[in-house]
Amino acid sequence: MERRILKTKAIKKDKVVPVEPKEKVARKVKKHPLTQGPKIETIGLHNLRMPKGAHQRKRILGRGPSSGHGKTSTRGSKGQTSRAGRHMYAGFEGGTSPLIRRIAKRGFVNRFRKEFQVVNLDALNKIKDTLINPEILEKNGLISSRKLPVKILGDGQIKAAVTVQANAFSKSAQEKIKNAGGKSEVLSEGLNA
Repeated sequence: MERRILKTKAIKKDKVVPVEPKEKVARKVKKHPLTQGPKIETIGLHNLRMPKGAHQRKRILGRGPSSGHGKTSTRGSKGQTSRAGRHMYAGFEGGTSPLIRRIAKRGFVNRFRKEFQVVNLDALNKIKDTLINPEILEKNGLISSRKLPVKILGDGQIKAAVTVQANAFSKSAQEKIKNAGGKSEVLSEGLNA
């Protein structure tokens, strides 16, 4: 309980009068009818606000030292970085010969190299046809495109006697197809394009 001291003119002694504290009234929060919680305001054009710091004042340059952007006009000191239109590319080393030009160039890339789509013999056992060509391999999902060259490799065993048409065969694949009673026919690149 708080005690308040009252001073009166008639009585010189101080009186002590007890004062009861005010009761705190709980604030009523409106409940949303659907969620039964506090009302949630959705974002719309009527209440959109720009985030703080999104819009900054343009720097005013060339207006003397009292503007706060005097002397170097926010460009630091002299040199390449203070000039207009300067560009520093990736790997720039201040004008010295960069590392990419100092190290020796090694290796060789053959521009005329042919990349084959590879299919092994054991994968051909899933196909029930007697003639296997790039179109059938593409339908069965063994190659991605019939327009690219296909090479058959000799991994696994082939069970049925089938005729296999492809752009290239390994020696072991040709022997295994022949031993199973089948044929291996080499396609020219224009046939399966």
